[in-house]
Amino acid sequence: QLVESGGGSVQTGGSLRRSCAAPGDAASINYMGWFRQAPGNQREGLAAIDSDGATDYADSVKGRFTISKDSAKNTVYLQMNNLKPEATAMYYCASNECPLVAVLMAYEYNNWGQGTQVTVS
Repeated sequence: QLVESGGGSVQTGGSLRRSCAAPGDAASINYMGWFRQAPGNQREGLAAIDSDGATDYADSVKGRFTISKDSAKNTVYLQMNNLKPEATAMYYCASNECPLVAVLMAYEYNNWGQGTQVTVS
């Protein structure tokens, strides 16, 4: 299971960084992604990164969120800047060993972290 850290509470306009560590053979991972889910809403894809470092972002976070990875640490990061109250949600990381098509869709991923609450006030 993926192990997440970071998150918490921040004021509007602030920044947070999430981390997601993949235990085991990280070389087998093809994609890792970040998602969030607010109460009553579907899980929303935010950003994804593939094994070559290519990235994709949802339009809602482009220019404010950055996904990156440290292959030596088997860890993926999500830097979130200029956070808004509507960003309040549970945040999850996910991975898949297979090539993906819809890289920002939750159904494409088969491994998930435990999730962490992010609150923007």
